[in-house]
Amino acid sequence: MIAFSEPAATAWILVIAAVLAGVAVLLARASERVGVPIVLVFLLVGMLAGSERLGGLRFHDYRLSFRVGTVALVLILFEGGLNTSAAALRRYAGPALTLATFGVVGTGAITAAAARALGFDWPHAVLLGAIVSSTDAAAIFAVLRSSGIQLRRRVGATLEAESGLNDPVAIVLTTLLAASLVHPGTLAAGRVAGAFAMQLGVGAAAGALLGFGGRWLLKRVLLPAGGLYPVLTLSLAAFAFGAATLVEGSGFLAVYVAGVVLGNGPIPYRTSVLRVHDALGWLGQVAMFLVLGLLAVPARLMAVAPVGIALALVLACVSRPAVVAACLAPFGYPRREIAYIGWVGLRGAVPIVLALIPLLAGAPGAARLFDVVFFIVVANAFLPGGTVRWVTRRLDLEANEPPPAPAALAIESREPLEGELLSFYVDEALGLAGQQIADLPIPDGTSVTVIVRGRTLIAPKGPTVLEVGDHVYVLTRAPDRPIVELLFGRPEGGE
Repeated sequence: MIAFSEPAATAWILVIAAVLAGVAVLLARASERVGVPIVLVFLLVGMLAGSERLGGLRFHDYRLSFRVGTVALVLILFEGGLNTSAAALRRYAGPALTLATFGVVGTGAITAAAARALGFDWPHAVLLGAIVSSTDAAAIFAVLRSSGIQLRRRVGATLEAESGLNDPVAIVLTTLLAASLVHPGTLAAGRVAGAFAMQLGVGAAAGALLGFGGRWLLKRVLLPAGGLYPVLTLSLAAFAFGAATLVEGSGFLAVYVAGVVLGNGPIPYRTSVLRVHDALGWLGQVAMFLVLGLLAVPARLMAVAPVGIALALVLACVSRPAVVAACLAPFGYPRREIAYIGWVGLRGAVPIVLALIPLLAGAPGAARLFDVVFFIVVANAFLPGGTVRWVTRRLDLEANEPPPAPAALAIESREPLEGELLSFYVDEALGLAGQQIADLPIPDGTSVTVIVRGRTLIAPKGPTVLEVGDHVYVLTRAPDRPIVELLFGRPEGGE
């Protein structure tokens, strides 16, 4: 093996990382046609690069992989929290919490029973069920966004809130069960209940405290450059995870809660900050799935293929649908929404990262567990992942929302400004189409600033006529907003 000195060694690392990431991103376009999550493409590229017959990159550092996965999950959960509506989260907190707790336990229990029937002993079967029990909204919404489908608000908000809350439960279960494999007889019901209360309670409290603390800090600090604000919010995310974890809380829940609290308050240069965290979230997904793909050994995966396929089918067709139906029955969800939520509970990178915990703990049989979990995640991406688009339309759960504008206009400022810029979609129901702007009863403190019509930006004047399909940007003041919404309808992206 050739040994490289610096800077050649670092150059080779950067070249390999750049090629893998670039190829994965460019191939992601193909996932739109197949209808599977984009992240699966990243995973498969990593697998091919690590294959002895193709890429030949040997990588078996489970500890480094776990750390990369943890950092990536922090970035992904924080970005998800920043873009989560607190109003929607409060509205659907009951069903989301039920799915994130009882749903995780129930899904894990049914899957464990299936694993036991397929030859696993009970300790390994229960651990396997816990590892694959949580869902991944990033995988779900990646499929929906790539196909241009928008889910109805209640369904989308429930899936998103559940996935943000259920990872900590799965992590606590996996950690305790892995420890019991290494030290048999240490697992007790009281200890499990206490660990749940501690992890979730401390994690939620720490996240809320740091989220509101971040709001306070962002209001009062004056940084010399706008690009420093995303650095500050990133440091808040990292601190939320680390601090909560060090005091025996769930760092992942703390990150998500901190993101929700911070994202629902005023953020200087908000659009730029959210854009940076969106990019960081995607960077985390690319890095995590590439590294986890490198860990996979195709020959070992084929050895567990029959068991992996069987458990993936049980998880998709039995465990998840049955538990979702039981959890959502008290909340009055229609049958088609229950069926949809039960079917599209995709598994992403979280189960693969969790499968590293027993490996790092030195638990017996952990390598086979990792291979089975890896196979389940890949199989789950195809079924139900490959059917998400078809099922959404078949069950008529697309939101009746206007198409997104091909261009977006935003005002960025360090300080909160008086007045706001709202965008509206002109459809036939409003009765605005065909009218001149001069004829509209617009308040004196309000003006139409820009019209986006197809690929054309129009500077509106009095004689400008509105057309169906226009995206109209209106600058108004808070007291005039009710009149503007009465005239133009609900703002785009509004709750």
